[in-house]
Amino acid sequence: MKREIINKLKDIVGKEQLTTAPEELLCYSYDGTGREYPPEAVAFPANTKEISAIMQLAHATPFPVVPRGAGSGMTGGALPIAGGVVIALTRLNRILEIDEANQVAVVEPGVITGDLRKTLKKRGLYYPPDPASLKFCTMGGNVAECAGGPSAVKYGVTRDYVLGLEVVLPDGRIIQTGARTAKGVVGYDLTRLFIGSEGTLGIITKITVRLIPHPSAKKTYLILCQSIMQAASLVAEILARHRPCTLEYMDRTAIRIVRDKLPFSLPKNTEALLLLEVDGDAPSVAIQAAALQEFLATKGDLLSVMQAEKDDEIDALWTARRSVSPAAFTLKPHKISEDVVVPRSRIPDLAFFVESLATEHGLTIFTFGHAGDGNIHVNIMLDKNDAREVARAEIATKALFEKVIKLGGTLSGEHGIGITKAAYLPLELDAASLEVMRGIKKYFDPNNILNPGKIFPNQ
Repeated sequence: MKREIINKLKDIVGKEQLTTAPEELLCYSYDGTGREYPPEAVAFPANTKEISAIMQLAHATPFPVVPRGAGSGMTGGALPIAGGVVIALTRLNRILEIDEANQVAVVEPGVITGDLRKTLKKRGLYYPPDPASLKFCTMGGNVAECAGGPSAVKYGVTRDYVLGLEVVLPDGRIIQTGARTAKGVVGYDLTRLFIGSEGTLGIITKITVRLIPHPSAKKTYLILCQSIMQAASLVAEILARHRPCTLEYMDRTAIRIVRDKLPFSLPKNTEALLLLEVDGDAPSVAIQAAALQEFLATKGDLLSVMQAEKDDEIDALWTARRSVSPAAFTLKPHKISEDVVVPRSRIPDLAFFVESLATEHGLTIFTFGHAGDGNIHVNIMLDKNDAREVARAEIATKALFEKVIKLGGTLSGEHGIGITKAAYLPLELDAASLEVMRGIKKYFDPNNILNPGKIFPNQ
């Protein structure tokens, strides 16, 4: 990048808020995929005005710009694959407003999701989306990817709570979308357009979210199963009768790698488990729990049904669940992490297929995730230094995606497309849909400077 551009960027954000040092650039070259693409510079703007000025410069020059939150994404969405400038949004980290009367909050994109939830809980309010990385992922990244989490089975995902946005467009213009009200149908729904757009259409600088009252009671259960198929089939039965706020699934391999974090001793023949919670006010939770226990009592072939009574037991269960993905590297040095979704009734079909896929290709493949909404994380473990294993893993990945589409599912529930799934997009989207999406990208970003190379194959 030319020294002239670097100097102009320093003028915008301040000399101390721009770096080109190789060792510092390295910190912004990777994300949750483990892939590395170093940028040419990293800017740390303090506000919307500075971001707008950067985009005006980038549009006029032009040069690539990649917005970045915590870098926890799993599909390469924050990777600067074309070089250019990374805009790190860490300084835009304020909760600007909590309107208790109208149950609305306004936050900047660098706010940590878990921190927002903790702050709201003190006021009796609740922001339900809870991705596994909530202790360090940011609200801006959650909106850009339309993050989900365990609570989605009852409460929905990020898009269900975003009322409006402030966005800097690729040419530097600033727009406001949506409204603070529950209803609003003035013009096109630009808010939804930006949610899940993976930073390719604009840089989100403010987020207005709706809130709900914080549930006052909750009960947590661990259901141990003697086969993957039993667990997968039980999910559909539970959801036909009950409405849990979380219903998580782990297969035997996922259990094995986090067994030391679980608060209970599990029978050796535990092949799968379900982590289930019901919430609400105390009377409704008591009714829900009684009905659930009565139903589970009819399932005499379950290995066990345990209730976590103490806070430390509940915390340990969730620590184990949220540790599955990082613990996977005890199996192999690398992984392909997919977050496919199928209709809940087809989860048994998917579970059976994944097991056969692992056997057919001689791979370690395990599954866990949000069984309550059909969002299953399929992890293909491999050593990238083994070319034959890599080839088998790539074949298995394509076969998985093809099967998911046949089952009426989708390639991604919450991780997005980024660069890792771009080649497979035509499996799900027809040519006309892709053409329309490319046209939207071209309209917003005619110079293709904002997060180039993401989502679309062969961009």
